[in-house]
Amino acid sequence: MDNVIASRELQVERKNILVELGQNGRGQFLRITEEAHGRRNTVIVPSTGLEEFNAVIDEMRAAAQGVVPA
Repeated sequence: MDNVIASRELQVERKNILVELGQNGRGQFLRITEEAHGRRNTVIVPSTGLEEFNAVIDEMRAAAQGVVPA
């Protein structure tokens, strides 16, 4: 069974996004759940990949702003 350590919910346009830091018998993880039009999609990132995941998010945010990352 999963234990939720922390969670945040946000709404972007018509999508509700729930971000949870959880833990189970296999370790900690980040779960991102998107709900839109009655459908749910979930991505789970093990805690061992959070630093790399964050770096990719930073790159995508910079690309969206037209900034070339260093």
